[in-house]
Amino acid sequence: MLELDGVGFGYARQGWVFRDVTFQVLPGTATAVLGPNGSGKTTLVRCAAGLLEPAEGTVRRADGVGYVPQARGSVFGYSALDMVLMGRARQVGIFRTPGAADRAAARAAMEKVGVDRLWNRRFPTLSGGEQQLVLIARAIATGCPVLVLDEPATGLDLKNQVRVLSLLRGLLADGMALLLSTHHPDHALSLADRAVLLGRDGARTGPAGELLTDPELTALYDVPVRTLPYSDDGTPRRTIVVPYGDARDGAVGRGAI
Repeated sequence: MLELDGVGFGYARQGWVFRDVTFQVLPGTATAVLGPNGSGKTTLVRCAAGLLEPAEGTVRRADGVGYVPQARGSVFGYSALDMVLMGRARQVGIFRTPGAADRAAARAAMEKVGVDRLWNRRFPTLSGGEQQLVLIARAIATGCPVLVLDEPATGLDLKNQVRVLSLLRGLLADGMALLLSTHHPDHALSLADRAVLLGRDGARTGPAGELLTDPELTALYDVPVRTLPYSDDGTPRRTIVVPYGDARDGAVGRGAI
């Protein structure tokens, strides 16, 4: 379990990024953090993962957290397997090298994610989608029951977005707890049980079905947002569309975000 209680973060000369953020992420559930650029999504998930110390409030982590950053390549030519093995650092300890059990755990995590065939490829040579999946495998290899993901679908094409979302649904089915920031409200609608909205008026938390609505998202992003129902194998779902203006003639169309 992951719990944030009254968490705030700010900078001395720039003021507060956010304040009074309170929510829990329980096993088998996903919480999505949404907001416009600069609202503090990455800062919040980094506080939750223990990479930043909040200025106020408390973060409680039951049994450790696996962190998945945005895939941005690497200047070091580590193999994909070596990247995943780094997730075993907590079990290996200082001044020790990974053993057979650690390598087995890393290979198992790569197989679970579907990137085991890439084990000897150099990480910088992988596509953005492949890199993101390797980073998720690294977090799984930690053995932590909670994953914190910073915009896991950023920069991915539609196929790789589907791969990542399908993988995350599988992890939820296995009982993991997920906290993710995202620029895609439709991803949050598809995956999240609860949502955190970071906007001009502060932070709001609650059930995803209550917060990810037309009025709430329109106010959050300052652009008209509409949700449309559809069915996925008999399961009712919603997706999101926004109007896009045509700069050439002023016409307005619609497209999914």
